[in-house]
Amino acid sequence: MLYRTQGTCAAAIDFDVEDGKITRCEFLGGCSGNTQGVARLIIGRPVDEVINTLEGIDCAGRGTSCPDQLSKALKAYKASASEA
Repeated sequence: MLYRTQGTCAAAIDFDVEDGKITRCEFLGGCSGNTQGVARLIIGRPVDEVINTLEGIDCAGRGTSCPDQLSKALKAYKASASEA
């Protein structure tokens, strides 16, 4: 799923989920080392666990961050999956 971020250096997050776990994650833009690190740390983890861990993280007073945007992306994924 491709999610367009808001308020962060990363323009989008592209990820896949299988059986409730994240199997792939790539940030498009942003701080390369940090976004690669976040992406690697979440692979294989359950979607809800990642949402709970990353939700609300702030970057430089923006009210959001790349990790927070990932939690929003995963919530959007869950909402679209429940509608399907």
